[in-house]
Amino acid sequence: MRRPLSVLVLCALLAALPAAAAERLVFGLNWVAEAEYGGFYQALAKGIYRRYGLEVEIRQGGPQVPHAQLLAAGRLDLGLADNMLLSYNFVAERVPVVAIAAFFQKPPQALLAHPDAGVRSCEDLKGKTILVATEDRLSWWQWLRHRYGLSDSQLRPYTFDPAPFLADPLNVVMQAYVTAEPYVVRKVGGFEPVVLMLADAGYDSYANILEVRREVLEERRDAVQRFVDASIEGWYDYLYGDPTPAHGLIERANPEMTDDLLAFSRSKLLEYGIVDSGDALELGIGAMTDARWRSFYEDAVRYGVLEPGLPWQEAYTLEFVNRGHGLDLKRRLREGR
Repeated sequence: MRRPLSVLVLCALLAALPAAAAERLVFGLNWVAEAEYGGFYQALAKGIYRRYGLEVEIRQGGPQVPHAQLLAAGRLDLGLADNMLLSYNFVAERVPVVAIAAFFQKPPQALLAHPDAGVRSCEDLKGKTILVATEDRLSWWQWLRHRYGLSDSQLRPYTFDPAPFLADPLNVVMQAYVTAEPYVVRKVGGFEPVVLMLADAGYDSYANILEVRREVLEERRDAVQRFVDASIEGWYDYLYGDPTPAHGLIERANPEMTDDLLAFSRSKLLEYGIVDSGDALELGIGAMTDARWRSFYEDAVRYGVLEPGLPWQEAYTLEFVNRGHGLDLKRRLREGR
């Protein structure tokens, strides 16, 4: 049956209309492009952000990029924080930035020791020289020092060069990301280091915490929710699907990345449940809870890192997560559908 002329004219008019413009968001990483941001790059590479009506620009961070200040100043719409202390510090300094999702349920922060150093747990760290970067001495080191009776006198600078660690197999312990430095040690040193995951020792900060300026949150709430949902799908696709699209973008953005290193890092994200574990298994990637934000704050006060009386609840909102978004996608990917 032929369609009425009016229907044909209407279809032609609709086809001639321009597509709705995608809403632009500038998203800042807290380090250079690597597998630890694979889900975001997957969402970009596979058009997931575009499908959600977003035009997302991912800007790399790095040692000389003050991403927290850029976010607070409005140069970024959204950004990532390494740990919960940074979110609490925004509250303490009355900076209008709020955490809205935690893409790492476990921080990938670890310590590495030589197999013959006699280090098998954090209790064995006393008397060892520990290489720690300056910026980390005010965060996880304070927790570790108080929890296990360590001393600042044990510290030496960590400059992202494993040479001092490799040169002293009995006395030196090195900070690491479980997704990166063990690969370097294996490749350069020719051995598998002992890995002490701080999360397994009780350090329960979230990591890769998505933060947004309150102005953006209030004015573009729907776009922020779409970004969160698209990013969650990107992470499921990256972890349980084919990561090649994300790796292609990462290697173009950061030529120091190699296929081998990216594959290693992704495998560790899965092995240690960095992204998809704990509450995320039931609530979906990005999950956060009031109980965990409270307990981490109370620990930070106990160890003298934060002042008591801080309105810690202002650091975050659960509005955008804990909906189980993407769990069906995870199931389909794991079933090969």
